[in-house]
Amino acid sequence: MKFGLQIPSFTWPGGPAAIGPTLARIVRTADDVGFDSIWVMDHFFQIRSVGPVEDPMLEGWTTLGFLAAHSRRARLGLMVGGVHYRHPGLWIKAATTLDVLSGGRAWLGIGAAWNEEESRGLGFPFPPLAERFEWLEDTLRMAHDMWHGERGTEGAFEGRHVRATRLLNSPQALSRPRVPIMIGGGGEKKTLRLVALHGDATNVFGDGPRIARKYAILREHCEAVGRPYEEIERSTLQSIHLTADGGAGALAPAQVVERFAELADAGAQHIIFSLRDVHHVSKLELLGREVFPHLRRL
Repeated sequence: MKFGLQIPSFTWPGGPAAIGPTLARIVRTADDVGFDSIWVMDHFFQIRSVGPVEDPMLEGWTTLGFLAAHSRRARLGLMVGGVHYRHPGLWIKAATTLDVLSGGRAWLGIGAAWNEEESRGLGFPFPPLAERFEWLEDTLRMAHDMWHGERGTEGAFEGRHVRATRLLNSPQALSRPRVPIMIGGGGEKKTLRLVALHGDATNVFGDGPRIARKYAILREHCEAVGRPYEEIERSTLQSIHLTADGGAGALAPAQVVERFAELADAGAQHIIFSLRDVHHVSKLELLGREVFPHLRRL
């Protein structure tokens, strides 16, 4: 069992001037207590399930560079990137840059995206869903080519929307055989099939029965395309409210262990925590001390 931390909100005491120091403290603590991965969202406005759209939101790749400078061991990624925000070549070059500068700790987290409000608000094109999936497949295919060998294939590439004349990637990523690719979303016909074809990890939401169903469908897609199902890491993003005693509607550490043991039984290998009030880093220390040792034995 592996553990990740998603940081979806930057609404912390002290306002904008305190975001940097607070984030640095969170990341250093998460790295020290044993989180295997640390993630931020790829949004420009806050999403309504987390807070008002006017709440602070940082650009993702820039933030990951900051995280790299304040951590030593955890892998870093977007949970997950919106494919239409960047050209495929920039996606791959940005992930490569993060991987090189972090000593081989990058993820490429990417998906077909959904937030039309922020795209329209800031003037980003927002293609129809079918076209976004075409862009996603172009990006995934191009990533495999650019992370091939010492400097990429250096050949031409032609996708549904992308025409590239030389897939040169220098410096090459440190991660081998490539920067791992996480494809977010549980779409049963398109998204999970793309995971089987091009991904190294999947991320789905829900309780044990729901994620077990998604993993079973992924297995079917793997069998259909001739891909070993065991090659793909199965992750799930879970929101929790944790306190030492479980008061005020929160979970106590023992309850977190019980809940996430059920997710492990459903097939999850990498549980990514979205932790309420994460700026209180004692909550991270509590997870490292009283939750991780039990779950790592599963």
